[in-house]
Amino acid sequence: MSGERDNESLAGQLLERAQAHGADQAETGVQAATGLTAAVRLGEVDTLEYHRDKGATVTAFVGGAKGSATTTDFSEAAIEATAEKACALARQTSSDPANGLAEPDKLATEIPDLDLDHPAEIEPDEAIERARACEAAARGVDERITNSEGGEFEWGRGSMVYANSHGFLGGYTGTRFGISAAVVASDDAGMQRDYWFSTARDMADLEDATDIGRRAGERTVRRLGAGRLSTARVPVLYEAPAAASLLGHLVSAVRGPNLYRGSSFLVNAAGEQVLNPGLTIREEPHRPKGLGSAPFDAEGVVTRERNLVDDGVLTGYCLDSYSARKLGMATTGHAGGVHNLYLEAGDKSPEALLQEMGTGLLVTELIGFGVNNVTGDYSRGAAGFWVESGEIAYPVEEITIAGNLKTMYRDIAAVGSDLEFRGNIASPSVLIGEMTVAGQ
Repeated sequence: MSGERDNESLAGQLLERAQAHGADQAETGVQAATGLTAAVRLGEVDTLEYHRDKGATVTAFVGGAKGSATTTDFSEAAIEATAEKACALARQTSSDPANGLAEPDKLATEIPDLDLDHPAEIEPDEAIERARACEAAARGVDERITNSEGGEFEWGRGSMVYANSHGFLGGYTGTRFGISAAVVASDDAGMQRDYWFSTARDMADLEDATDIGRRAGERTVRRLGAGRLSTARVPVLYEAPAAASLLGHLVSAVRGPNLYRGSSFLVNAAGEQVLNPGLTIREEPHRPKGLGSAPFDAEGVVTRERNLVDDGVLTGYCLDSYSARKLGMATTGHAGGVHNLYLEAGDKSPEALLQEMGTGLLVTELIGFGVNNVTGDYSRGAAGFWVESGEIAYPVEEITIAGNLKTMYRDIAAVGSDLEFRGNIASPSVLIGEMTVAGQ
């Protein structure tokens, strides 16, 4: 991997050459990454991949027009040609007054240490054994587990540097480790598949390989004998990993591009009650070891903690500089997306939520993407369990759950205590008062 200092020098060269070719403003991002993925299937090595990547992108603004060019060749000639091409492309595009760098007073002035970098270059043999142990634990749960999609272990380390002609120069390095298993179980009724995983910045924080595998196996076996449901209006409890998708839909609806194009069901919704009182969606970009942590966004704008939804009220949007200008607003530091966004946990266990629901559907898997971002209409394939009198009765599959997101958000009756950060967006279990469940 190129050293961060070398990347800073390269970023400076790209900016200098872009300005020499006529850019009024310019920005550049330089990335480098290494990593290894080991996958086994039925105990045998399936794939073993090592990667070592690098790249740089320079964006030039000429008279309000924008052009970008990318290179993986860091020679002097390639740097020159890349900067020249970005400027040439800008001259061939239309001017837009919303184009340009983020305002200087929005840029990060300090780069805090977020504890993201925990180097540990795991040798191939150890990576294979970790993947093998995870898959073996999954396959050993029950004799009805007859096949496997495999166990996988991966590590990666990447660095990024961002610089622009306002004088901003910043970068950081981060690591990521992951382990997972997916297996297939079968009985007279057919076959079922499920999986489980763990991801962390620090390998010491990964869940044990055999625990991950065991959970993958247990999740698979419990789905055997799944049936269909008749169409009905019932309460729906989203298991925590599935509930995170509900937050993803909300984030999409408050992103700048969807707002200024008018293609969101939450246009002009800032300040409105979008969730029930007592519910808060928080963002923590500076969470130590966070999978989505970053000291600044993709434009160098400082990232800040905030409640996107506070006591049920939408406090604002997720904007980069371009979309902010189109909307007559200010950037919120979201070029590139959100950072460690989550729904705050409640005080009820998943078992208590089942009791509160009484009779209804527990959703453990969502299939497809049937969401209309303009209207909020929601319809997705699902699998999970039918619940009666607060107890799981039997598994179900090949069903569709439908509603409208604006109504669904306001119909969240309770949230669980089981918040886990397995990605950049996280949620505890979520109980929605009533949705349409369509089956046979």
